[in-house]
Parts: sequence; C-alpha cells; structure tokens
Amino acid sequence: MGSITDVKGVLVGNYEDFNNITGTTAIIIEKGATASVDVRGGAPGTRETDLLNPENLVEYVNAIYIGGGSALGLEGASGVSRFLEEKNIGFDTGVKKVPIVSGAIIFDLSIGNPVYPDLNAGYIAAKNATDNFNLNGNVGAGVGATVGKIRGMEFAMKSGLGTESIKLGDLVVGALVVVNALGDIYDFDNKIIAGALNDEKDGFINTEEFILKAHSTQVPFKNTTVGVVATNAKLTKSKLKRLAIISHDAIGRRIKPSHTIFDGDTIFTIATNEVEFEDLLTLGVLFESVLEKAIIKAVVNAKSLGNIKAFADFRV
Repeated sequence: MGSITDVKGVLVGNYEDFNNITGTTAIIIEKGATASVDVRGGAPGTRETDLLNPENLVEYVNAIYIGGGSALGLEGASGVSRFLEEKNIGFDTGVKKVPIVSGAIIFDLSIGNPVYPDLNAGYIAAKNATDNFNLNGNVGAGVGATVGKIRGMEFAMKSGLGTESIKLGDLVVGALVVVNALGDIYDFDNKIIAGALNDEKDGFINTEEFILKAHSTQVPFKNTTVGVVATNAKLTKSKLKRLAIISHDAIGRRIKPSHTIFDGDTIFTIATNEVEFEDLLTLGVLFESVLEKAIIKAVVNAKSLGNIKAFADFRV
C-alpha cells in the first residue's frame, strides 16, 4: 500500500463533511516544492496556476489544495493559507512570508446538500496534515466524488480519493487523485469497473458508446478529476510541466471519455529536490503509472452513499 506521503516532506491532511457530502484535501510541503500544472479539461476551477508557469517568478509552492463545492470551494484554499501563515511558512517578500497555495476543485454540489468547503474546512485539513497518510475512497475531497454521470446522478456511481507510490532505488514517485469524472473508469484489463449504469442498474451502458448513439444534449456539470504527482527528484518547473502533460495519459487510459468540455481535469506535479535523477523518459513512465494506480484505488475503495452504488457492492 503506497502513498504520496512516501515522498519525504510531503504531508496530507483532510476534512470531511459526511452530512453534506463534501470535503477537502491539503497536500502540504512546509519546506516548499518546485511545482507545475497542466489543465486539460474544459471546465476547470483553479487557484494560483498561472504562477506555476516556468516563465513566472515563484519557484516553490507550500501546498496544493483540492476541494469540493465547485468554484465556491476555492474558499477552502484560503484556510490552508491561513494555517501556513500562522506557522510563518511561505514566500519571503521581505515584508511578510506569503504562503503559496495552488489548487483546484471538483463539482460535488449535486450529491448531497449544496454546501461547499469554506475557509475553516481548509484550515482543518491543513492542521490534520500527516506524513503517514494511506487512506483511499471516501476521504477528504473524495467524499463527494462520483463517476459515470452522462445520464445524471440517478445512474452515476460513487468514486473517491486514491493514493499510490512507486520506488526505484532512492527515487520515489507518489500520486494522489480525486476521481470525479463524467466518464467511465477502466481497469488494467480495459474493463469498466465503475461508470454510468443501465436502466436496471445491473450493468454499464458504456458512456462513449452512449454519446455516439444518443447524441445527448444533457449538460452534465458535475465533474473534474484532480491529481497531484510528487517526487523527490531534483526538477525544474519546465521539466515538471512536461511531466504534468505526460501524466494526463493516465487519465486518458483509465477514464473514458476524459478531458471533456464538462470536466476540469487538472494535474499538479511537484518535486522536493532531494535526489539527482535526470532521466525524464523514465520519470514520465513512472508518473503515468503511479497516477493510473491511484485512479483505480480511488474507485475500488469507494463506499456507497445514499442511493449511489460503489464498486464494493456492484460488480459485473
């Protein structure tokens, strides 16, 4: 059982609201980490992503925030910032240290009550951060995550948060992902393991085939998969940008369709800069692989909520 916290210096904290079915996840790097991001979905909700472009000033982030609540849930990132400010962690402006918190949100307002994670939720998630995190499923920002929503929530399935790691000598690559996709989730045998259900809810309709046959005009605004891939390798923002681009292949392989106009699929990549490792080809394969595994773990460890079935109680 691997975790993104297997990368030394990376902490994970969560806040869950099971009454309203939403939550937040804070990935904390107190010493800072080089970071980049790549957004491929057509409906993103993000914070401090332009700053991560290679041509811009700040080299490090102190946290990555993932929250429910759609754009309203971005408020939770300010809670993470508040926590770090109290610990005097952040970019030294010469006047005050300003925490650098990048982040993204998922749309989970339709699964429970339309309540979003606020500043207090983000603060609690950051305060709960630990270097020994290894939970999957209905955790943190994964509490309200669902998949297979082309026919609406009645035929959707429960998803969640997944985390995994891979070690290669002294090199460690870890991933954390919240899977909240419009599409279906495929295992490594290319079989659907979670997705849009048929009328009897005893099988899958295959979302891609449904779209091609039905030409659905329904607007499924309830999506977005957000991932973070971390490594202890020494990497620049430019190299991390390339690895973020490559990492989206993991979403493309395990989620179909992916990167749709109704998904805000976003991947952050971070490096703690502890180990010399210049082989970007190998790193690319590792980043893809660890994220694919985390996506599967997010789905197979999810538990049903209300009338929304999960992998654990629905298998074909």
